[in-house]
Amino acid sequence: MKLSELYDILNDLSPFELQESWDNSGLILGDLEQEVGQVCLSLDIEAEMFDHLEEGSVLVVHHPLIFKGMKQIDFAKYPAGIIRRAIKKDISIIAMHTNYDQTHLNRYVLEEVLGYELDEADGYLAYFHVGKPFEAFVHEVAGKLGLDSVRVVEGCGFVERAALCTGSGASLLPELRAACLLTGDIKYHEALAAKEERKSLIDIGHFESERYFAASLHKELQNKGINGIIANSKNPFRYIKG
Repeated sequence: MKLSELYDILNDLSPFELQESWDNSGLILGDLEQEVGQVCLSLDIEAEMFDHLEEGSVLVVHHPLIFKGMKQIDFAKYPAGIIRRAIKKDISIIAMHTNYDQTHLNRYVLEEVLGYELDEADGYLAYFHVGKPFEAFVHEVAGKLGLDSVRVVEGCGFVERAALCTGSGASLLPELRAACLLTGDIKYHEALAAKEERKSLIDIGHFESERYFAASLHKELQNKGINGIIANSKNPFRYIKG
């Protein structure tokens, strides 16, 4: 299969034109006319992955390896060292980031992981009915996502309707049309604003909420006759209990 064929399949599945202007989804490294073999799916790219990838493989990842312009290719630094390893093994890289968030990832986590039914999709916000006390809902979410602890802002004691945005979505608070938002990377001042507006927040983590990218895309590609392999990315954070 040519890389261009896979690219077209991915583009039909989740159009790259849907990505944000600051994003860098699409072809990151490779030649669209090149024949590729193994298709590997992963949230991120880590150096040790290349020890197991076959030469001529293609990596389809969620987070783009290159976000901004690079003025220097220093192999001792990230991401240049990763790029070097990819080139040495003739590995192509395609990223599906903000486009895939909107079309697939939020819904997959909501329905397949949390077990709720999507009421409405509005950009990056996936709305759903809860109808439970806030604390009971928090414990349920933590259990289903495998979280040992959860940072929360309790703006209301009962959650009738909530919205989910995997990754980092607290900037969407001004347009939230629900009592509660589940997302990651919540900042202090965003928490203050939510508290004042009596909106609840549940910080489900960036990695913890997006780690399902590979499983979600694997399911979609199987329906297209492509049996990719999943590389389980590691959380760059380690948590130490006090």
